[in-house]
Amino acid sequence: MNEDELITKEAQLAARLARVTELETQVLRKEKALKEKEKAKKQVLLRLAPSLWDEIAAWAEDDFRSINAQIEYLLTEAVRHRRKGK
Repeated sequence: MNEDELITKEAQLAARLARVTELETQVLRKEKALKEKEKAKKQVLLRLAPSLWDEIAAWAEDDFRSINAQIEYLLTEAVRHRRKGK
């Protein structure tokens, strides 16, 4: 490779590195925004019958979710289903 080709390659690599750095910055910004959004979740006290708790716990385990995540998933699906019906 001659000197001009090396300079061209170096410029291409510098441009790629700049793009990768830009993408990393975007990903970090999005991750931070998601974390902030997660912190903004509302907390509720929920009382459930032990039998319902057991059913949800078993279902959550089958779906590899926590019980809290399973309840949130079920509520989200119910809201989505309700919106579809209107």
